[in-house]
Amino acid sequence: MKRSCLLVALVAVAALSSQSLLRAGDAPSMRPNIIFILTDDLGYGDIGPFGQKIIHTPTLDKLAAGGMKFTQHYAGTAVCAPSRCVLMTGKHPGHAFIRDNKEVGTWYSGGGQFPIPETETTIATVLKAVGYATGAFGKWGLGGVGSSGDPLKHGFDHFFGFNDQRQAHNYFPQYLNDDEEQFPLPGNSGVVTTEGLSLAKGSDANDPASYASFIGKQYAPDLCCERATKFIRENKDKPFFLYYPTTVPHLALQVPEDSLAEYKGKLDDKPYTGGNGYLPQQYPHAAYAAMITRMDRDIGRMIELVRELGIEDRTIIVFTSDNGAVYPLSGFDPEYFKSNGDLRGFKGSCYEGGIREPLIVAWKGHVAAGKVSDRVTGFEDWLPTLAELCDEKHSEPKSIDGISFAPTLLGREQPPREFLYREHHGYGGQQYVRSGDWVALREKLLPAGKKKTPAPVSVPKTMLFDLAKDPQQKTDVAAEHPDIVARLEKIMAEQHTPSPEFPIPVLDGK
Repeated sequence: MKRSCLLVALVAVAALSSQSLLRAGDAPSMRPNIIFILTDDLGYGDIGPFGQKIIHTPTLDKLAAGGMKFTQHYAGTAVCAPSRCVLMTGKHPGHAFIRDNKEVGTWYSGGGQFPIPETETTIATVLKAVGYATGAFGKWGLGGVGSSGDPLKHGFDHFFGFNDQRQAHNYFPQYLNDDEEQFPLPGNSGVVTTEGLSLAKGSDANDPASYASFIGKQYAPDLCCERATKFIRENKDKPFFLYYPTTVPHLALQVPEDSLAEYKGKLDDKPYTGGNGYLPQQYPHAAYAAMITRMDRDIGRMIELVRELGIEDRTIIVFTSDNGAVYPLSGFDPEYFKSNGDLRGFKGSCYEGGIREPLIVAWKGHVAAGKVSDRVTGFEDWLPTLAELCDEKHSEPKSIDGISFAPTLLGREQPPREFLYREHHGYGGQQYVRSGDWVALREKLLPAGKKKTPAPVSVPKTMLFDLAKDPQQKTDVAAEHPDIVARLEKIMAEQHTPSPEFPIPVLDGK
C-alpha cells in the first residue's frame, strides 16, 4: 500500500528524513494553531452530535454544526496507552512501540506507564521543530517523569496533569505533574484515595454524608482547563499546538456538586458503593452525565477565548476519543446512555464499539460547516493530516503509516483508504482489518491468563463482517467469502511486526 504521508521537518534526533514539509523560515505567523481535544473512554454515542439524548453537550453541538463530522473514525486501538501512542507517532498498532497498557513499577514509587523510546517522533516533535509553541494538559500515559517517554522529551514545551494514567483514576488527586515538578493540591489533602474502597460498613448508601470523604476542593479537569486557556493567551501571536487529553469521562465517577446538581434527582439512579478498583458515587448516572457536560463547558471556554482573541480563522479544533466506552463497571451504565450507540463491543474490544469514535473538526473559513464524511480515518492519520494543513509542501517518508485526509477536510476529492489495521495485545489478543465495508477480526489469540505466551492453544478462526449490511456485527459471514477472508488475513500478516513486549500469534499470510 502506498503511504501518501505528509511529514513536517523533524528534529535531528529523529533521524528520519532531511526533507521538510514545514521549514523554520516559512512565515510562521501564517501557520494555523491546533487545539486537539482527546477524551478518555468516551463512546461513539456519548455526545449530542452523534445521537446522545440524555447528556447535554451544547458546545460540541455548535462545533459540529460549524465544522465536519466523521462517522468512520478509529482510535489507535481499544485501550488508553497504545491508542495514544498511535496518535502521537503516526504508526498503526502493528508497528507502534506501545501495544497495550503496561506499567513499570507504580506511579507513587517513581514508576508509571511503560515508556516510549526517546527516539520516537511525535506530532509535538515535528511542530516544535518549526517554531510551534507546544503544550499538553491532561493525561499523558506514555512514560513517567524523567523516563524516556516523558512528554518534555517528545516535543512538548509544557505538560500539566496526570503523567501516569492509573493516578488519573481519581479526579481529586493529592498533586498533578507540572513539567518535572509535583504541583500539590492542598484542597484535596483529606480526600480518601484508596482505590476500590467501599463505603464504611453500616453507613447509609443513600446518605450524602457517606460520600463526603471522596470529594475534594480542586477538580483536576478544572485545573487543566485553566492551564490550557493560559497557554492560549500566552501564545496567541504565534502558532501553537495545544494537546488537551482530558481524563473525562474515565472512571471513577466524580464531579463537583455544582455540575452534579444539573442531573441529580432527574435520572434513574442507584448508588454505587465502591469496589472494582474505583471510588463510590451516590448518583452514578447523574455523575457520568455531569462529567461530560462540565467537559463540554470547559471546551466552550477555550473556543470562546479563541474567538475573543481574534484567532478563530487560524485555529483548527479537533475533538475525538481514545477508545470506546467501558463495559458496565463501577457504577457506569453504558446501556442506559447508549454510550457506544448501536455499535457492538466496549473498551478493550476490537469490535466497532471499542475502537470507532466520534470525530469533529472545525476550522473557520477552511472546513465547510455542517458537513458529514464517511471516509475511514484513524489516529495514525493525524500526524500527516496536521502537517499538510500547516503547509503546502510535502514529502512521502515511509516511516509512518498515516494517510493525510486534509483533502477531505478541505472539500476536495480523495481516493478511499485501501485498509485500516488494528491489533491489541490485551483482552486475550486481537487483530482487526477493515477494507471498504468488510471487517476481518481475530480474537482470543492468547491463552487465558498468559498474556506473554505467543502461541495459542488452537488457532482461532477469522470472523468476517459486512458493515454495509450488518453494522452491529451480528453475523459472521467468513464461510461465505473465503477469498475476502484470505485477502484480509494476508494484510494481517503483513502489517504486524513482532514485539517482544507485546507478543501475539499471527498468521503466516500465505
